[in-house]
Amino acid sequence: MTLALFDFDGTITNKDSLVDFIQFSIGKPKYYLGLLYLSPMLFLYKLKVIPNYVAKQKLLKYFFKNWLITDFTQTTEFYSLHKLNAIIRPEALKKIQWHQEQGHTIVIVSASIQEWLKPWCNTHNLDLLSTELEVIGDKISGNFSTKNCYGIEKVKRVQQKYNLNQYSTIYAYGDSAGDKELLEIAQHKFYKPFRLN
Repeated sequence: MTLALFDFDGTITNKDSLVDFIQFSIGKPKYYLGLLYLSPMLFLYKLKVIPNYVAKQKLLKYFFKNWLITDFTQTTEFYSLHKLNAIIRPEALKKIQWHQEQGHTIVIVSASIQEWLKPWCNTHNLDLLSTELEVIGDKISGNFSTKNCYGIEKVKRVQQKYNLNQYSTIYAYGDSAGDKELLEIAQHKFYKPFRLN
């Protein structure tokens, strides 16, 4: 049995789906105004004073706190099914299809949010492990309901769902420091494999 693990943003996509989704859902003017407001926090993140998950949670909370989950899900589903393909790398999709032809188990392991990845993954018959948002009542709180699926958390999430001893071969594809631990558990590891430059 063979397991193929793919990071999503920057590996399968040519840009960050978080940024792309925010711009799609609220428009670029509001997005850039939000970045201006959040710039002190983002500056601290760039200096590595604030960790990745804190910055990401603050960003999501600013833009989506108190959205009705029904409205959010409707927006994410439309984005996932009708807009996401525009930022998918063709070579990454070809590699996913190759693994499918070999009968491999394929898992997208992403720090991005489940709601805008799940419909796309379902369409392509892919398993998904990703970050999930907390919903209180019928509204998004802006917090995570799971740990941010980044770094060592990616490996933990894979190990929780899959018995790695059952797989004789593991492939892993990633493009950033957040994929380092995921790549380390694979015999066949590929860093930035689908970039043409």
